[in-house]
Amino acid sequence: MAFSALALESVFHANTMGIKTVFTDHSLFGFADASAIITNKLLQMALILCNHVICVSHVGKENTVLRAKVRPSLVSVIPNAVDTTIFTPDPSKRNPDNVTIVVISRLVYRKGVDLLAGVIPILCKDYPQVHFLIGGEGPKRIDLEEVRERHQLQDRVTMLGAVDHNKVRDVLVCGDIFLNASLTEAFCMSIVEAAACGLQVVSTKVGGVPEVLPPDLVWLTEPSIAGLVAGLNQALDDREAGKIVPPWVAHQQIKEAYQWKDIASRTEVVYNRIVQDPVHSLGTKLSWYRQIGTVGGLFFALLLVVEHLLFLLSQWFKPEEDIDKAVDARKKLQFHRSAHFKR
Repeated sequence: MAFSALALESVFHANTMGIKTVFTDHSLFGFADASAIITNKLLQMALILCNHVICVSHVGKENTVLRAKVRPSLVSVIPNAVDTTIFTPDPSKRNPDNVTIVVISRLVYRKGVDLLAGVIPILCKDYPQVHFLIGGEGPKRIDLEEVRERHQLQDRVTMLGAVDHNKVRDVLVCGDIFLNASLTEAFCMSIVEAAACGLQVVSTKVGGVPEVLPPDLVWLTEPSIAGLVAGLNQALDDREAGKIVPPWVAHQQIKEAYQWKDIASRTEVVYNRIVQDPVHSLGTKLSWYRQIGTVGGLFFALLLVVEHLLFLLSQWFKPEEDIDKAVDARKKLQFHRSAHFKR
């Protein structure tokens, strides 16, 4: 993630040690405000040393390329995967007398909690059978609780608080519709998990969300109260008319699209490719920094020199031959195979 200091530092340190690096970015950020400008510059300085970048959507790739000024050829798009052996439908858990709308999210501004607070009273007024089941914690929880108190919806809006990931499926299968009100998303794993559990998905049309699910599994809306209400109205009408994909059919579609084996094999291709990349000299890396800016470039060039001096010093105190190295799994496998054939 672009805001992870540990990830960016690890890229910097690993490159000094001659270790190839792959950075996975699953975030979307802007370009205008001060924090974004500073973060994007730091990201650019770190990723100039990175061998390859993986983004979870094409929108995410475009965003990363523009923010960090990475060559598009060095960025691959590999989506997240879902464990469809865990996220399975169970229609028997639903309340047949109600239509339950599930929300599982961090209750923060970026996740559209303000929009959700505006949607709840409208939907509850228009549809007496609609109930909300909300899981998650965050500073915006108080806004939802105020809405529930103000409109006397204690019996129709259930606040679950924080939900452990191993309990998410148990919450999802209690619902009929999953609502995602995010204002920005690079991928949105929660809508994939919800679709795998057979729920209708209503989501704001932001970031990489339109890439995630096929049109018959998702009702996309504008990121506004009116947009979400219209999307939920359409989803409820389609549900009443039987124009929805059956839960196990939806599950099968997700299973085929987001298999762990497929995602892992695509990731393996990236790692095998960068093994062939050369290890660049200190002079080459310093020349890269000189090309990307006077102040920032010189500052990071100085950091790079200090980093290399510290690395040489640490090698003197702790020689490489005194350090236990990880076993090369490929060589070990080849050895066992050759020994087996000899027998």
